[in-house]
Parts: sequence; structure tokens; C-alpha cells
Amino acid sequence: MASGPQKALQNLDAFLAWVETQQDDDFKQIAFRGQLSRVEVAKAVGCGKSALNQNPELRKHLKRLEDNLRDKGVLPPLTESAKNESCKPKQYDNTTNRKVLDSRRLSSLEAENIELKAKVNELEGKLKRFGELSETLSEMGFMPR
Repeated sequence: MASGPQKALQNLDAFLAWVETQQDDDFKQIAFRGQLSRVEVAKAVGCGKSALNQNPELRKHLKRLEDNLRDKGVLPPLTESAKNESCKPKQYDNTTNRKVLDSRRLSSLEAENIELKAKVNELEGKLKRFGELSETLSEMGFMPR
């Protein structure tokens, strides 16, 4: 089994070999949101998607490839905000997980609320109908026990 640095070199070699076999149209087909789809690149190279982010050499070559493709017009140019954000690390939001859980709970509670409102309407209709029946029976002198 290969060690970490050896695996990193193997992934880099596989990436470079893959790039050599591709045409501009091939890159256009795997473009996603203004860059190459990391999932598709990882599948084609035969490595994990994490290798594209964690291997500094591979990440550098991928960025260089995308920049070249932007210069050729295969990929759209980066916007100013994307250029500014690419240098900065992403801010970690520790409330994201809580927001997702709250959102799920809210949607389940809303669904339950709708079901309960429908049931209340149904039971109110039955109560009204049986109330009228009870009133009629008491007027006729038949009191149920």
C-alpha cells in the first residue's frame, strides 16, 4: 500500500495524464457553476474528491488548468467577488447544523399542524350533525341513555 506522499504523487500523475487526453469540449461538459466539477474530475482521475482539495500540488495544477480554460473562453471568467473570496478562507458557521435541524423540525410541525386542523374541522362537522340529532330526539321525547 502506498504512503500518503506516494499516493499524492500518483494522483498528480493521473491528473496530468488525464488533462493531456482531454479536449476543450470535454472540459465544457464537466463545467459546473463556472468551474470544473470536482466530482467528475475525481471520477475521471480515479482519486477521491478530497484529494483535489487536500493535495497542494494537485490543487495548484487544477487551478492553473481552470485559469487556462478561462483564458481560452471554455469556462466563464471569475467575477470580482469570486476573485476576492478565493483568497480568503471560508468563515465557519457553527450554527449551520442547528439551523438545518430547526428547519426540519419546523416543517414537520407545520405538517402536523395542517393534519390536526383538518381533523378538528372534521370533528366539528360531526359534532354539529350529532348535536342537531340529539336536539331533535330530545324534542320528540326520546332521550338517549
